[in-house]
Amino acid sequence: MVNISAVIITFNEERNIKRCLESLQGIVDEIVVVDSFSKDKTKEICETFGVKFVEHVFEGHIEQKNWAITQASFPHVLSLDADEALDDTLKKSILKVKENWTHDGYFMNRLTNYCGKWIHHCGWYPDRKLRLWDTRKGKWGGDNPHDKYELTDPNAPTLQLEGDILHYSYYTLDDHYKQVTYFTDILSKAQYNKGKKAPLIVLIFSPVVKFLRDYFFKLGFLDGRAGFTICIISAYATYTKYKKLRQLIHGRDVL
Repeated sequence: MVNISAVIITFNEERNIKRCLESLQGIVDEIVVVDSFSKDKTKEICETFGVKFVEHVFEGHIEQKNWAITQASFPHVLSLDADEALDDTLKKSILKVKENWTHDGYFMNRLTNYCGKWIHHCGWYPDRKLRLWDTRKGKWGGDNPHDKYELTDPNAPTLQLEGDILHYSYYTLDDHYKQVTYFTDILSKAQYNKGKKAPLIVLIFSPVVKFLRDYFFKLGFLDGRAGFTICIISAYATYTKYKKLRQLIHGRDVL
């Protein structure tokens, strides 16, 4: 049997962290929470669960998660966000892996709750994530804020687990719009630093393509009103990202 460390990064997560920690009870052998100096009750809630609580200055999602891994006692790590939790089927799957670890990494699907409704389309599900792995075989990469864990060997053996990560993403529409502002600020700067371009034709047509793809081709309409709202805001986020990138490139407010 292997020991597993659960690693979570937090900042002002008093609304979510208890649910996350409760879902890990009896599943992992250690819970590590790396916090960016929360101003709410995140620390107090974590302390009631006896977690290893470490405070560290936030320098980016990828940077924070890679640093957080170094705080784990065991090389086999399960990564969750504070607004996520394991469903019962996934808990059983992880316990089986503990008994017989056979792969370098394990994928799991993520099911998102949007303003009280579970979303099964819109490109939001199955939202396959590599979240359980041997830390000696890879590291966090991607583009902030869209981090992803990458195994060093692209042909490393992996396995899909049964069950879902339950993602409690947005409680209100205001939460969603605030996240769009936050993420597009980070993403546009990351793309600017990589020398990415944003021609006017991309700014105009990418949001349209995004909506059509998610609402029709990815069956967002089957999620009803919530699906329509998600697809509209996703298209708006695409527009906002490119607009901010163009502003960085041209140094002024442009379309």
